Amino acid sequence: MAVLRPILADQLSPSLASLRDADRDSDWLLFCEVASEAGYVKHHQKKITLLFSAMRHYAEQLREQGWQVHYSRLDDPANTGSLVAEVARLAALLGCQQVVATLAGEQRLVDEMQSWQQHSGLPVELREDDRFLASHDDFVQWAAGRKQLRMEYFYRDMRRRYQILLDGDQPVGGAWNYDSDNRKPAPADLAAVEPLRFVPDAITSEVQGLVAEHFDDHPGSAEGFHFAVTREQTLEVLEHFIGLSLPLFGDYQDAMVEGEPWLFHSHISFYLNCGLLLPLECIEAAERAYRNGRAPLNAVEGFIRQILGWREYVRGIYWLKMPDYKTANFFNAQRPLPALYWGAQTQMNCLAQCVGETLDNAYAHHIQRLMVLGNFALLAGLAPSEVNDWYLAVYADAYEWVELPNVTGMVLFADGGVVASKPYAAGGAYISRMSNYCKNCHYKVKERSGERGCPFNYLYWDFLARHRDQLGNNPRLGMIYRSYDKMAADKRELIATDAAQFLTRLDSGETV
Repeated sequence: MAVLRPILADQLSPSLASLRDADRDSDWLLFCEVASEAGYVKHHQKKITLLFSAMRHYAEQLREQGWQVHYSRLDDPANTGSLVAEVARLAALLGCQQVVATLAGEQRLVDEMQSWQQHSGLPVELREDDRFLASHDDFVQWAAGRKQLRMEYFYRDMRRRYQILLDGDQPVGGAWNYDSDNRKPAPADLAAVEPLRFVPDAITSEVQGLVAEHFDDHPGSAEGFHFAVTREQTLEVLEHFIGLSLPLFGDYQDAMVEGEPWLFHSHISFYLNCGLLLPLECIEAAERAYRNGRAPLNAVEGFIRQILGWREYVRGIYWLKMPDYKTANFFNAQRPLPALYWGAQTQMNCLAQCVGETLDNAYAHHIQRLMVLGNFALLAGLAPSEVNDWYLAVYADAYEWVELPNVTGMVLFADGGVVASKPYAAGGAYISRMSNYCKNCHYKVKERSGERGCPFNYLYWDFLARHRDQLGNNPRLGMIYRSYDKMAADKRELIATDAAQFLTRLDSGETV
C-alpha cells in the first residue's frame, strides 16, 4: 500500500516519527511550498529563503538516498497554494491509499491537518513529534497540581531525567542555575566572534530569486542570505559555536553592542526549530566542552538551560494553555504597533539598533527581543495580537509554539503570570548598563523627565502606576511601589504628563 508522508518545513529531520516505518519502494515523501504558509503573516524574506532552500536541499538528499519524493514548488502552475489542498491533490495523483504525518507544532496547522481526511477521502494518521525531549503528556503530568508553572523547576526535572550536568544526583558545581554569572556588560575592546557564513549555492540562489519575486512586500530582503541550509552545514555551525563562542557566551549573553548583532550567541535556533539540528545533540556537545575543559560552567549551563529548560518549557506551556492563550491580554493593551517596528525613524537609539538589525538579519538575540523591543511594547501598552504577529513575522526562528509564550508570557505579561512571576519592565538604566546604545542616543538616559529625558524612564513608572490594581499585590514589586509612593506628588504628576505626551506623539505618527 502506497502511503503519502508529508514533511513540513520545520520537520527536516531524518528521525521524524512519520518516516520510521516508511517504505522507500512504495511510499511517497511530500514537500510543499505553499502561499498560505508563507503568507499567513508576512514572514521575513530571509526566513522564507531559509525554509524553502533547506526543504529543497533535504528533498534532494532524500532522492539521492533512494526515496520517492514529490516536491511541490511555489511557482508550479499545478500548486493549489494551500497544504490541505496539496495533500489531497497529490495523494490522488501519486495513487496513495493513506496519509501519515508528524503533527505540526502550531495549533492552527494541527487543526488543518485534522481536516486532511475529510478533504482527501483517505485515512490519515497523525503522530506526535517526538524530536522534543518532553512529550505533551510529560508536560501535562509535570504541571498537574502545581500552583505556579515556573521554568526553573521543570528544568531541574529535565536535567535529572536526561542526566545532564550532574555529578551523581547533584548538579555540577553545586548549583542548578548560574544565571547570576551571565550578566556582564561588554567591555569596549571586546572582539565578537563572527558567525559562520555560507555562500548561497545554485539551489539557494534560485530560491532567493523566487522570494524576491513573490514576497517583495514582506519585511527584509533575501539578499545577503548566509544561513546554513543543510544538515552538514548546521553541524559546522554548532561546532563553530562550541569551539569559538561558547567560552564567552555565558559572561556576555545579556550584553548588547551597537553594530554587533551576533556577539557570542549560537544562532542555532534557526536550525533547531526547523529540524536540521536536534536538541539533545546540541546539549551533549556543550556538556562535552565543559567536561573537556573547553568552556566554563556558567556558559555551558546557560546554553543548556535555553534548550533543555526554556525551549521545552515554552512548548509545554503553549500546548497546555492553547487555544485561549492566543487571546490573553491581562492589561487590556490596545495600542496599535507603531511604524518604528517596521523601520520608521525613531530618535531612541536602542530601538533603532534592534529594529534595524532585526529587519536586516531576521535575527536579534534574546535580550534585544525582551528588554528593548519587548520592554517598549509592554510599557507603551501595545496590543498583544499585533506584537505577536510582528515577532512571528520578522524572526527566522519564530514559530507560534515558541513565539507566543515568549511574547505573551515573558515579554508582555499578557498571560497574567503563567510564565513570568512579574513583568519584565525596566527603565533606561538597565539598557544603559547592558549596552552602549545610550552613548549615541538623542535622549539622555540619566534624565528622567522633559524633552530629552529617556522615554523608558517615565514610561516605566507610568506603566506601574497605570496597572497598580493588577500588580500592586505582586510580592516582587512591593519595594518598587514603595519607592513610587515616596516620590513627591509633583514628580509623579510629571511622570504621568511626560508619558501621556510621548504616547500621544507615538499615536499620531510623530518621530519619537
